[in-house]
Amino acid sequence: MSTKLSGPGSTRTPGRGPAGPGLPRTARAARHHTPITATGLVVKVVLLGLVAGIALWAAFPLVEAEKWAGLALLAATTAGLFYLYLTPRHVPAKYLVPGTLFLIAFQVFPVLYTASTAFTNFGDGHRGSKDDAIVAIQSASVQQVPGSTEYALSVATAGDPATGALVFLVTDPATGVVSAGDADGLRRLDAADVTVAPGGRVTAADGYTVLNFGQASARSQEITDLVVPTAGGALRSSGLSRAYEGRAIRAYDAGCDCVTDSESGKRWTADEQTGSFVAADGERLAQGWKVTVGLENFTRVLTDPNISGPFFGTLLWNFAFAIGSTGFTFLLGMAIALALHSPRMRGTNLYRVLLILPYAMPSFAMLLVWRDMFNTDFGLINNLFGLGVDWFGQDWSARAAVLLVQLWLGYPYMFLVATGALQAIPKELTEATSVDGASPWQSFRAVTLPLLLVALSPLLIASFAYNFNNINAIWLTTEGGPFPADNPSNGATDLLITYTYRLAFGAQGAEFGMAAAVSIFIFAIVATVSAISFRNTRKQEEVYS
Repeated sequence: MSTKLSGPGSTRTPGRGPAGPGLPRTARAARHHTPITATGLVVKVVLLGLVAGIALWAAFPLVEAEKWAGLALLAATTAGLFYLYLTPRHVPAKYLVPGTLFLIAFQVFPVLYTASTAFTNFGDGHRGSKDDAIVAIQSASVQQVPGSTEYALSVATAGDPATGALVFLVTDPATGVVSAGDADGLRRLDAADVTVAPGGRVTAADGYTVLNFGQASARSQEITDLVVPTAGGALRSSGLSRAYEGRAIRAYDAGCDCVTDSESGKRWTADEQTGSFVAADGERLAQGWKVTVGLENFTRVLTDPNISGPFFGTLLWNFAFAIGSTGFTFLLGMAIALALHSPRMRGTNLYRVLLILPYAMPSFAMLLVWRDMFNTDFGLINNLFGLGVDWFGQDWSARAAVLLVQLWLGYPYMFLVATGALQAIPKELTEATSVDGASPWQSFRAVTLPLLLVALSPLLIASFAYNFNNINAIWLTTEGGPFPADNPSNGATDLLITYTYRLAFGAQGAEFGMAAAVSIFIFAIVATVSAISFRNTRKQEEVYS
């Protein structure tokens, strides 16, 4: 039976509201869309305005660098976001897209950038292009020659006097024109924007902070190193109040693709494979350029005796440290959790508060405290127990010390998670084993421990991955030492991450390409161990599910 509505052929089934399936599609769609409130509209406009602002901010550098593919991707992404949030369609995507973009920006992109850097020689002396290297080589060779123009100099910054980028404010003695110079060159300043004292020295300039004598003295080395390219050569400081325009004694010749020293006649030819200028005797100029070197960084780690030997020895200790830190903290935390889980235990809340105190303390501060406690002469441990152990002076005592520190710092976390897992195990299971005549140990081994491992295995894997790269635990206690006399770059307690840091950012300067290559090795090791562990965990879950 149906009831007629207005309009031919319209029917309504009794007992159904007006939003039933018989209504037009637009009416049904309106039922499932909540009208946007004024607050929601304001939030949407603000967020989309922020997206547009970020897009415009990012577009100008891309245009300047002629990165057209990146500009097209930016434009397509911005247009897609506006389309998505200005139309009522694709509701699930409205929630998924922000998370996806953040994942790409903060996870995928850094990993891909690190991987791409591993195939380059990127580092100190190899940061920019070949043209940048040529300018740097010529500028660094500038020397004062007879008749060089001298300028009154004021040193300034565009930011903080202690850390801001340095700028030379110079006054031409012939014309009185004031210019500001940095590594990008000289640019003339408007006379109305500067105040010049008698003698030509600039005392104030709009947009700049002129350093006083004390501030300039504190950065004297940076001032000496600053070279300002000019049309006739380059500008360098002579003290803190004078600057001179000198002549470069090393010049680039495009015909031979080489750099020639006009005084000695020595020539360095460009080597495109290594991104360096190399002389016939093998000497390389310090300033080079960034190039792709393929698998060189990876093969160097595996084949260079100075790197591969310490690398594999460090890898073994790294596994021992990660397994020991995770295993010992788990065993101690679980034992304490079992003890406090007993119904015969009294005052458990007080014990739990006291036991988690190490977890509540800042780890970096506690590591420094423990380092002082292990001091051979004045440390609390030697004085308290009447020992004379040189904890950080011997290989195995230093390793034992860092494992002990990790045990103290890590067991509260394992205690907390084990306590939660124990409370989730049904008492009927352990009571059933008691009825069957099993001893407490047999009940623990057959029921409690397997169920604990099923619940805690992901956390143990995560703890292993964290400890495998736990740079703070080593750097703030032993700094990787003790070091053998023949190898000051690799110590007995070094992890791969601390060894990589010292190798890549040591006295030879930063080698980002090498650091990225070792990071790829570390990532592959941790990922492989984690994948195998998770697969075994799933098998264990299937057995006890």
